[in-house]
Amino acid sequence: MTSSSDRSPAVDVQGPKSYEIRTYGCQMNVHDSERLAGLLEDAGYVRAPEGADGDADVVVFNTCAVRENADNRLYGNLGHLAPQKAKRPGMQIAVGGCLAQKDRDTIVKRAPWVDVVFGTHNIGKLPVLLERARVQQEAQVEIAESLEAFPSTLPTRRESAYAAWVSISVGCNNTCTFCIVPALRGKEKDRRPGDILAEVEALVAEGVSEITLLGQNVNAYGSDIGDREAFSKLLRACGNIDGLERVRFTSPHPRDFTDDVIAAMAETPNAMPQLHMPLQSGSDTVLKAMRRSYRQERYLGIIEKVRAAIPHAAITTDIIVGFPGETEEDFEQTLHVVREARFAQAFTFQYSKRPGTPAAEMADQIPKEVVQARYERLVALQEEISWEENKKQVGRTLELMVAEGEGRKDGATHRLSGRAPDNRLVHFTKPEQDVRPGDEVTVEVTYAAPHHLLAEGPVLDVRRTRAGDAWEKRNAAEAAKPAGVMLGLPKVGAPEPLPVAAGSGCGCD
Repeated sequence: MTSSSDRSPAVDVQGPKSYEIRTYGCQMNVHDSERLAGLLEDAGYVRAPEGADGDADVVVFNTCAVRENADNRLYGNLGHLAPQKAKRPGMQIAVGGCLAQKDRDTIVKRAPWVDVVFGTHNIGKLPVLLERARVQQEAQVEIAESLEAFPSTLPTRRESAYAAWVSISVGCNNTCTFCIVPALRGKEKDRRPGDILAEVEALVAEGVSEITLLGQNVNAYGSDIGDREAFSKLLRACGNIDGLERVRFTSPHPRDFTDDVIAAMAETPNAMPQLHMPLQSGSDTVLKAMRRSYRQERYLGIIEKVRAAIPHAAITTDIIVGFPGETEEDFEQTLHVVREARFAQAFTFQYSKRPGTPAAEMADQIPKEVVQARYERLVALQEEISWEENKKQVGRTLELMVAEGEGRKDGATHRLSGRAPDNRLVHFTKPEQDVRPGDEVTVEVTYAAPHHLLAEGPVLDVRRTRAGDAWEKRNAAEAAKPAGVMLGLPKVGAPEPLPVAAGSGCGCD
């Protein structure tokens, strides 16, 4: 379907058109943006120079409907681009993702200078819609109600040469009362195991040494194909791929987290000792109101089993503070679970209404000042635990995968940064030997802070890898092109926690 508005005449741009993608939300959106970049480059576009800030020929917003004030943020950004577009005939703006799926026609009504609106199910149509908007001189709004093609079948412009997301499913079958994702992403749809493993093998052949299996509810994989142990089988199969050194996954759901998955994690050599297990609340009453199909005892039982099987596992979580009806006693139960579970990190969110969710209509919405006070208490407790858990790492010898752009102060401190097997961020002394992102270094941890570790002594060993070769080759190729614009996405692996709601996912897992 289309809607029209006044538009400037199309102007053919000499040479290839440039593009910029701005990504908001969870890892699924990050992965979708890699697909959008691949589609645009297949269509002849090139990435805009670093810092383009809307000066590209095509600006794409890949939106999130879960974050608080997501719509205000989008329309503010669109308003900022309106005068730039008026000065540049031929410039195009596209809006996709969850907010586009949700608001569809509203976007063009509120921002009539937008050229294309597309949904979560039809990202493959973006180049065609852009060309149609250019030729027909009217906005193209196309929202598919069901998945047209699994995203991983589309071209990809990956942001890392040495680590990659691999989507194993899309959609979610849960009905959490605070989450709108199932309505926007649809019911769970699983990829065939053979297709997933073929993609992993192809990535490894290109030099990738770490993959993260990605799904809205990753360990429910198999429900669509009738195999309850499909996810553990997939983990074990990844362990048989030569050259694949690290396997991670995000995000699981406690309801579907079974003993065979724990066994596969413990017994598969390249499955990393790291688990992100969303809690959301420690109160059985609140969990019931959230329609979370587990209770505190079940959750802590999973943590206990994981620690028994994988003693050095780092466990992270998501927690929502101030869900409607949450009492002080309910909140104390959340603090109790935090103390018992001893998370390495917790991504904490202050509850806010999400239009279209059952929770938004619930009585007993908690006053903002109460939510803020509880949130601060939770953050203070988790900071204390994170620091104590990190101090236990001092003296350990760790093999790190060297990371790109993870240490904001690396240049000033003459350090490099890497990720330990359990995904902890470690800053280490730069060795005399040349080290590239994707290479492996062995270091001894000498200092712990709440959100990172330091290895201040000399590097004990450097292992040059095929992943480092891939990074070097890609970097050399990119040097001949205009500098790229990052997609506004988190680094591979769990991001550093912030004292505001900025977690590893959308908070709905």
